[in-house]
Amino acid sequence: MTQTISKSQALMALEDKHGAHNYHPLPVVLAKGEGVYVWDVEGRQYYDFLSAYSAVNQGHCHPHIIRALQEQAATLTLTSRAFYNDQLGEYERYITDYFGYDKVLPMNTGAEAVETAIKLTRKWAYEVKGIADRQAKIIVCANNFHGRTTTIISFSSDPEAKDHYGPYTPGFITIPYNDLAALQAALQDPQVAGFLVEPIQGEAGVFVPDDGYLRAAYEACRQANVLFVADEVQTGIARTGRLLACDHEQVRPDILILGKALSGGVYPVSAVLADDAIMQVIRPGQHGSTFGGNPLAARVAIAALEVVKNENLAERAARLGERFRQRMQQLAANQPLIKTVRGMGLLNAIEINDSPDSDTAWNICLALKDKGLLAKPTHGNIIRFAPPLVMTEEQLDECCDIIEKTFAALEG
Repeated sequence: MTQTISKSQALMALEDKHGAHNYHPLPVVLAKGEGVYVWDVEGRQYYDFLSAYSAVNQGHCHPHIIRALQEQAATLTLTSRAFYNDQLGEYERYITDYFGYDKVLPMNTGAEAVETAIKLTRKWAYEVKGIADRQAKIIVCANNFHGRTTTIISFSSDPEAKDHYGPYTPGFITIPYNDLAALQAALQDPQVAGFLVEPIQGEAGVFVPDDGYLRAAYEACRQANVLFVADEVQTGIARTGRLLACDHEQVRPDILILGKALSGGVYPVSAVLADDAIMQVIRPGQHGSTFGGNPLAARVAIAALEVVKNENLAERAARLGERFRQRMQQLAANQPLIKTVRGMGLLNAIEINDSPDSDTAWNICLALKDKGLLAKPTHGNIIRFAPPLVMTEEQLDECCDIIEKTFAALEG
């Protein structure tokens, strides 16, 4: 007999044959998105509970953002920075006012923005702090995820990202996350220029630091004349219930790194923000990007930030996040498969009571998919739940029902 294959199977096989195997996707082929929903090529509808790793905070294909994209795409898309364009200045004014900084350096991806922040920190160290050339060090945290470029993986503790990609870039000191004493000890080194940290470690499994950690870390950096550099690529733009995760502790980073939801997921846009005393160490020809600050990105980013403000997405994330964790904690109280529930706003995770080497979390995500909800494991036994912030209470409750029914069926 001839076995017929579905359109999804054919498309997955096409990727497998012609694409590098650098991802292990859930077996679903998506073709359409709107708001909190996505549809596969066979027309099945799902709740998106990953939001493209928090890039789609404003929901899929938000009409305000798409309209800005379409209008600008039909007018002017790219000039490079060899010339001025009529959109960049407006965007630079808008985003610096929005987040309260003097200057922005526009880039495209989150990893590029992190690389930019590293270069900026080192340049400041030599030209302002007075550290000897090539001696600057940056403190980072174990289990961080800042991207996968050669420099960034040099200070990664994830063997999947790091092994067999050396030699590695020097100049980094790794300390435990959420360990103030370790940070204070590392700050004693006079060659330290910056502390690069995620306010919440998302990729590591949504690890939220102790109350007061960020504030105390910031104050320790100030006392040591060290830059506090916050990677808010995943936690920023309202995801955690405030505009920035650092806002929960009234911390204003010396260097702020943004990406992902800065475009609402429709175009690669990232940004590094700092005040003049830091940003002005960068001069013409010393850093840049052909696509960074292009007119299309500028229009899209303004529209994406307008949606966050006009639709009160931070407030909604805070309210819905509390509701979600309450439901999940009630589930965990009677569910031996769940070890812990943690998160902030609509960035949450369930840790499965099994080994990171097991396939339990993966199988739970497959079962969730079959019931119409898409989520993805991280680090083996942790499932991250991060829906678009435009979700309603009714939709959230329906998703919680799906999760509860899935665990009940697996237990049975």
